[in-house]
Amino acid sequence: MRKRSNVNYIFIAVFAIVVGIVIFVFQLTWISPSQQAKNVVNEFYGYEQEAAFTASWELLHPLMQERWSKTAYITDRAHVFMGHFGVETFEFAIEEVGEIETWKMAEDSPSLKEVYLFNVTQSYHGKYGKFHFSQVVYVVNTKDTWKIL
Repeated sequence: MRKRSNVNYIFIAVFAIVVGIVIFVFQLTWISPSQQAKNVVNEFYGYEQEAAFTASWELLHPLMQERWSKTAYITDRAHVFMGHFGVETFEFAIEEVGEIETWKMAEDSPSLKEVYLFNVTQSYHGKYGKFHFSQVVYVVNTKDTWKIL
């Protein structure tokens, strides 16, 4: 009987170690800052894909929101992509490029730290044929919320 209870304790210990490793790997891949930044890029373009421009505008950094009012952003996005190009939706792919220690949007803008850089390719099939847009996207954490620059 004693051997059996020792085996149970070993099984429980091995199980706890495996669970700990799984949790650690999960945190590194899904909760890491770069993954959180990528999740926001994915969310942003998901909203854009659905023409939910109000929701995507909300994910813009306050410095970007100063450049475009919500109304102007929504109007421009719908007009250009849906009106001129004649598309209803698009596909997109996100490639993580890296991290920039400090970044400025313009010379007179404040320096932002730990900015993540992604390349997003949007693929459209519209009335003028198939075309692709490649756009560099910067993401920064502001007060525990990731925002698009």
